[in-house]
Amino acid sequence: MPEKNKKPKFRLFSAVLATVCIILVGDAVAPTAAIGNSQYLWWIIMLIGFFVPYGLISAELGTQYPSEGGMYTWIEKAFGSKWASRVAWFYWVNYPLWIASLADLVTTYLMQMLGFEMTWPIILAIQVFYILLVSVLGVLRVSQSAWLSNLGAFAKFIFMAGLGALGIYVLVTQGSANPIESFTDLLPMVGADGKFDFTGLGFVALIIFNMLGFEVVSTFSGDMSNPKKEIPRAVILGGVLIAVFYLLASFGIGVAIPLDEIPTDSGLLDSYQILLTTIGLSAGAIKAVIVVVGGLFIYTLIANISSWNFGVNSVIAYAAEDGAFPKSWMKRNKDGVPYVVSIWTGVVALVIAIAGVIVAEFIPDISNLFWTFFSLSLVCLLMCYLPMFLAFLKLHKRGPAVKGGYWIEGGKFKITLFAIVPFVLLLIALFFTLFPEFNLEMFSYNWPLIVGACIAIILGEIMVMHVKDGKNLKTTKKEEALNAHNE
Repeated sequence: MPEKNKKPKFRLFSAVLATVCIILVGDAVAPTAAIGNSQYLWWIIMLIGFFVPYGLISAELGTQYPSEGGMYTWIEKAFGSKWASRVAWFYWVNYPLWIASLADLVTTYLMQMLGFEMTWPIILAIQVFYILLVSVLGVLRVSQSAWLSNLGAFAKFIFMAGLGALGIYVLVTQGSANPIESFTDLLPMVGADGKFDFTGLGFVALIIFNMLGFEVVSTFSGDMSNPKKEIPRAVILGGVLIAVFYLLASFGIGVAIPLDEIPTDSGLLDSYQILLTTIGLSAGAIKAVIVVVGGLFIYTLIANISSWNFGVNSVIAYAAEDGAFPKSWMKRNKDGVPYVVSIWTGVVALVIAIAGVIVAEFIPDISNLFWTFFSLSLVCLLMCYLPMFLAFLKLHKRGPAVKGGYWIEGGKFKITLFAIVPFVLLLIALFFTLFPEFNLEMFSYNWPLIVGACIAIILGEIMVMHVKDGKNLKTTKKEEALNAHNE
């Protein structure tokens, strides 16, 4: 039997669940719920203005230019290796920061589940174990770890739907901690005094973060039987499920906790505890539910990173071929998985986590570590998506690259609108994440994020200096085989 027949295939069902596991991130639910009642209109605006065009653009690029390099390949074909390397840099920088933020979140949830504070050596040991575990899982192909993402998706369905159901029941029987008192409560960018509030635009970044990851699904094309049909279907079906469960979970948190008291890290478990207490459950029963929900949540933090691993590592491996990263980072194991980049990502995440635990121990006044790591990760992630929409405009203008691949129909105006609206929303999200208020006091609390973003940009430009200018249009044997398969 040929080797390709022995290779496990990633079917539509698994692709949909992987899409949900990648994009539906439980760690972002509490920060999103903190937006308040205006989040519902924000979701409608962002679903129309960002989610739909971004998902369909990812489907077109992923099937017209099938490659495990994903976003890197698309931008390289449109703008050349330097721009592709910039994107790969921010894509990678975001990743260990995100892993470190989730490691911190794991220990937060364990302490909440178990009901006691841990000493810093135990916290450090748990975070190190988490990072080592997700790094080891990073050397598996998505088809080899499909069971992990499938279970992760179901786990998210359970605790998010449960939170939404509890929220609906408590709202009907006893009311909400954040009641809708007037129509203005639902309006984005309207302050408590009813006046226009620009700072509300800072919420755009949180909603967008909850929608990112479709380009990772496109890197699974080599593991799919029919990627040109399965990727668009996974985008559409997964997108509907993602929107529904995000809204259910954030609704439940909004019913349980007053807006100004929602914690960005432990908000989900806090909400469960409050809602279960409100309906009169016994202390023992509440404790059992908290342990189960907390366990499911922690499992999703493992499955989530495992689902992202192959996509991120493949992008970086392709960039390493062009000299953007060390050449050793392009090395792959017998299953074609870039394993060296996975190791180094884990090492950097470990350094960040260890530094964070030590700083938190000896500088107790430091702000929430999860939110610090998460915010810088968010800024780096948003920056790497900006060129993707412009690359789509350029590549779409060239016409279809393969026969039968997904193609967005429409005239020049529609295609331009599809790219420019998400692009502008990304710019808004970036600006208001870095500069949430128009005053000097903002720099007193947001300077670490601004300085961190500037350092990331400078390091990225230094790295790009070593990349040869011009377009790298070489096609690997793997891409040639994949293109032939799609045709």
